[in-house]
Amino acid sequence: MKRRDFLKNTALISGACMMPAFLKPFEAMAQDELSGHKNLVIIQLSGGNDGLNTIIPYGNDIYYQKRKTIAINKPDIVKLDNMLGFNPSLSALKEIYDQGWMSIVNSVGYPNPDRSHFRSMDIWQTASDSDQFLTTGWIGRYLDSNCQTCKNPYTAIEVDDTLSLAMKGAKMKGIAVQDPGKLYQTTREPLFKDLVGAHSDANLNEDNLGYLYKTMIETYSSADYIQKTSKVYNVTATYPNTALGNQLKNVSKFINSGLQTRVYYVSLSGFDTHVGQQNQQGRQLQIYADAVAAFIKDLKQTGKLDDTLVMTFSEFGRRVEQNASNGTDHGTANNVLLFGGKLQKPGIFNEAPDLVQLDNGDLKYQIDFRDIYATLLDKWLDVNNSQVLNKTFKGLALV
Repeated sequence: MKRRDFLKNTALISGACMMPAFLKPFEAMAQDELSGHKNLVIIQLSGGNDGLNTIIPYGNDIYYQKRKTIAINKPDIVKLDNMLGFNPSLSALKEIYDQGWMSIVNSVGYPNPDRSHFRSMDIWQTASDSDQFLTTGWIGRYLDSNCQTCKNPYTAIEVDDTLSLAMKGAKMKGIAVQDPGKLYQTTREPLFKDLVGAHSDANLNEDNLGYLYKTMIETYSSADYIQKTSKVYNVTATYPNTALGNQLKNVSKFINSGLQTRVYYVSLSGFDTHVGQQNQQGRQLQIYADAVAAFIKDLKQTGKLDDTLVMTFSEFGRRVEQNASNGTDHGTANNVLLFGGKLQKPGIFNEAPDLVQLDNGDLKYQIDFRDIYATLLDKWLDVNNSQVLNKTFKGLALV
């Protein structure tokens, strides 16, 4: 930062809060930026959601042949066309779909798929090949890239108490914020303040202790900015009283308050349905659908839907044929759901999953998930996807 810019920016916050002087440049940069950018919201369904009982290929008799006791009855399905329909637990999304604010991408996966929850989630979060082991996430590498807005940890916020691998880069990382007020209070505890105040950035190095202090400094500064900015806006829309509903309500608060964040990350678990799948998955899908529907309608009402893109993924789908416990076992390809006001092809993006040509009983992927990431990076986050994905992907006509 140039000296005159530093002095100008420091003056903007002079006396605003008591903090070590070396923290003021962080706050100044935050104050100097303007809102109006595009927002990406990522929703992770953990456990391997069964895509075939989410977006149901009811028009294919093989679906009912392979799932004699867990297939969704045709009269209960919320039909989208003569082949595909919603699980009835997703009925809250039908209005969103009909408005053109939803796109369904079928048969998404990657070559040589891994059926381990942990490994496959790592692959999705790092955007690696199946035989490649990366220690940085794709959003973290986006933060590391030369994008002009990636100056602060709050460029990417995970609405949780811990930070996923997806959000961790080599130089930059996002910040985990479940409750901005609680984070602010935590960083103002005497021990935290004393440790931050005792270490200036001039003394930080690359060892573990230096990294720790750097993280604390960034968290201290970010907590102040997030708390002060987000408290100016109160969400008036009604959200379901669920963990996901509260997470998305917080994201709405952040977006509508003008927080300078580009990426938000939330998660919903409970999708590992080996036993008694119908009831368990149905409960989780309804939690998901009710929260997302409230969020999309809220953003439409506040005029932020055109500037927001929501992507939902799970680490893998389930096998085509049910198991003996009225559930499904770990599979491969799955659907990815997109929401927003500027979708290029709303509705059903591509053909229904092929239930005939299988790979040892599993769906064959037709779309590499990194082509979806490439589209989000190139067309939504304004950074060349090859800088983040370590190779060039063509992308898709999604937005």
